[in-house]
Amino acid sequence: MLNSTLARQTRTSVLWMVMLAGLSACQKNEEAAVDVAAPAETAVASGLAYVSTQDAGVNVIDLATMEVTKQFDVKAEGPRGLAVTDDGKKLIVATKENESISVIDTATGEVIQQINVGKNPEFVRVSGNFAFVSSEPSSKGGPPPKPGESHEEDDDDDDEKIPAKIAVVDLAKGEKVREITGGPETEGIEFSKDGKQLVITNEADNTVTVHDIETGALVKTISTHEYGDRPRGIKVSPDGKTYLATLEYGNKFLVMDKDFNVLRTVDTAETPYGIAFNAQGDKIFVATNKAKLLQVFDAISFDKVKEVSTGNRCWHFSFTPDNKQILLACGKSDAVFVIDADKLEVTKQIEVKNMPWGVVTFPKAMGSLENAR
Repeated sequence: MLNSTLARQTRTSVLWMVMLAGLSACQKNEEAAVDVAAPAETAVASGLAYVSTQDAGVNVIDLATMEVTKQFDVKAEGPRGLAVTDDGKKLIVATKENESISVIDTATGEVIQQINVGKNPEFVRVSGNFAFVSSEPSSKGGPPPKPGESHEEDDDDDDEKIPAKIAVVDLAKGEKVREITGGPETEGIEFSKDGKQLVITNEADNTVTVHDIETGALVKTISTHEYGDRPRGIKVSPDGKTYLATLEYGNKFLVMDKDFNVLRTVDTAETPYGIAFNAQGDKIFVATNKAKLLQVFDAISFDKVKEVSTGNRCWHFSFTPDNKQILLACGKSDAVFVIDADKLEVTKQIEVKNMPWGVVTFPKAMGSLENAR
């Protein structure tokens, strides 16, 4: 009897040990699964940056590691402006030499379509299912004239004054559906806060033009010549009440109200280009090309807060989606500078060869080529 009782107790103990061992193994497997999944979740949460390079394609930067992880072949020469669709599934890149945009599947990196948009496409903005692409049919290439100098082709008035077109591309249909006529050599593109107007900088005739986005009709023209020439970057404030335009040959940016009345100018370092507000709308960031600086201004007083030394030919920049860092593309330094957005200090340089031009992120963030909503 005693032996029988001991045997039952032994069997019961063994069963409990087996069950406990199984539970322990399951727990370890679950922990391991969590550990394996964590890096992928972190990468998704941090997002990606896309950097166009004028002499190659598009570099993809993992924002979790701040390293280039892959390159996209755009299947054309001269990629410049770029934008991501709202769902992040497509990257739209303006390619100069074939007068087109390349539509890239961001999951595979493959070009799924090339759509002709017109001569010398440069900036790209996306709103819903539509891409808006600026062009420069009057541009002859080469370096711009110095302040006070005229273009060599000034005698050829017909060529100099070809009105540029903003191509409107239906991304669902995969075709250009209409055009909006801007000034000669359209540059930057911005949407009004309500999405009803398109604001364009026109560098060749020194104007900012405002258009009805549905009809393309010209609503207003703002001449910049008395303040400075060659308007380049254009940006609306997060509250929609203020517009800024950089004047490359004025070393200033123009401040306009919501009705595009000029309020004032603000002095910058030499040859300002890309411009953006931060997400809070209390600071303004300006990339100044020849001065090799990223300048920061108070958005209320317009006082200069700080300036950050950068590289050569730094034109465009983007905040990261968490607004903690700024990525600045510096073409002639073959680098993207990483700047702490709070300390306003360079923390890293990411090597990106072949003349980096522009940078955008997904999830979308504030920047000189984008305006997160």
